[in-house]
Amino acid sequence: MNATKTTLLAALITFTGATTVAHADDVRPDEVVKLVNDGTIQSFDKLNQAALANHPEAKIEDTELEDEYGRYIYQVELRDAQGQQWDVELDATNGEILREERDD
Repeated sequence: MNATKTTLLAALITFTGATTVAHADDVRPDEVVKLVNDGTIQSFDKLNQAALANHPEAKIEDTELEDEYGRYIYQVELRDAQGQQWDVELDATNGEILREERDD
């Protein structure tokens, strides 16, 4: 492989890696209020209730709203009554649980 092809390949790999890393952005608190007021996303109370539905005795330890490719994802960390931590991701527009897994 000549130097020009090697350089182009390296640039392509670098560009591809950079575009796959930058896929989720935290939503600022002022944006959250606007999204809830506009009805774009559900209130955090409703989303928290949905996250706790499968873990009624759990306590919420952390939450985060992210914009992933234009889709609002609400992430919740829970700790259940047995001390096990759970990561739950919901679609913030409708409260649908997208992913739920035990955190080791």
